[in-house]
Amino acid sequence: MRNTRFAENFKMAGSFSKTPGSRRGLGVFVLGALLSLGALVGAAEPTVVDVFTSGAEGYHTYRIPALIVSPKGTLLLFCEGRKTGRGDHGDLDMVLKRSTDGGETWGPLQLVYEEGGMQKITIGNPCPVVDQSTGTIWLPLNRDNNDCLITHSSDDGRTWSKPRLITKDVKRADWGWYAMGPGNAIQLTRGEHKGRMLIPCDHRVNGKTSLQLGGRSHVIYSDDHGKTWQLGGATGWGMNECAVVELPDGKLLLNSRSYLGKGRRGISTSSDGGLTWSKVTSHEQLIESVCQASMIRYSWAEQGGKSRLLFSNPATTKGRHHMTVRMSYDEGRTWPVNKLVYAGSAAYSCLTVLPDKQIGMVYERDNYKKIVFTRFTLDWLTDGKDKVREAE
Repeated sequence: MRNTRFAENFKMAGSFSKTPGSRRGLGVFVLGALLSLGALVGAAEPTVVDVFTSGAEGYHTYRIPALIVSPKGTLLLFCEGRKTGRGDHGDLDMVLKRSTDGGETWGPLQLVYEEGGMQKITIGNPCPVVDQSTGTIWLPLNRDNNDCLITHSSDDGRTWSKPRLITKDVKRADWGWYAMGPGNAIQLTRGEHKGRMLIPCDHRVNGKTSLQLGGRSHVIYSDDHGKTWQLGGATGWGMNECAVVELPDGKLLLNSRSYLGKGRRGISTSSDGGLTWSKVTSHEQLIESVCQASMIRYSWAEQGGKSRLLFSNPATTKGRHHMTVRMSYDEGRTWPVNKLVYAGSAAYSCLTVLPDKQIGMVYERDNYKKIVFTRFTLDWLTDGKDKVREAE
């Protein structure tokens, strides 16, 4: 879908101008043209492309998107292909589409991994990360929200290795339900843990009666380019699906779906590369209705003149709608920038920074009928109030 605002305004204004003797129609025509011109010379409106549509390409529903950019600039959009229904459990496969033109067009559906044919085996929770030193794309997955698997691609996402079982390395014996991400993972760029690949996860402890009492966020990590994976630290109770970013001083910021009943995201930090986490606090600006969210770094201060973090979620305390993107200039302490992306039904999302410094985002919308890709500029997000300075 391309931006058609100019054409639509031109057509609408032209219909008014055809009214016999209508000077008002001519005025509307001119005004419409000027408004369209302003839209063209100002911040461009986001483009939107339907990538996965329910009922198409062999699957009943597509859910739980994860988006990354490969070292070659290819966009990889992973999600769960749910064969026979919308439910979270059943015959679920991990599928993928790739785009080599910045998200304007997408290739055919690729099957990354499935088990058991038509058996009710759930493969899900994608949370990919790129090892920037080797170019390998790593993709953790879950089987039936119990076992933990890891696969990788060394050819830009065209083919994938046979998944390796890592459950015993990253899951404690008293943990039951387990989930990676979903969304995206990170690789640390500074400090004593530089190069560490770190994947945000969550789990439930056996014998606990509720998510508030028994659910926690945690991380797993690899310090040897994906050869082995280890279990990091866990947060306090009541946390669930989470996202993580690296801070300038080497600390980590974890942002979690919260079951504490406050309608706010749970925030925790780590000073030791994810081995331990601070007490969880609720962030007053980051409202939520208990849903997944995405958080990434857009720029470091030395790269773009300012430190910028991005955050997306349905900005409401009831239901899943009003998909909103926010930006922080102070490492997540405050989020002064916010922009509505879509007012209708919207749920899980995932952000990424595109090679041209535009912002790419995928999200579920219209009551889970589709997963769409949207691309927008920093100018659009900030109404032209923020400019990226090229690194010196």
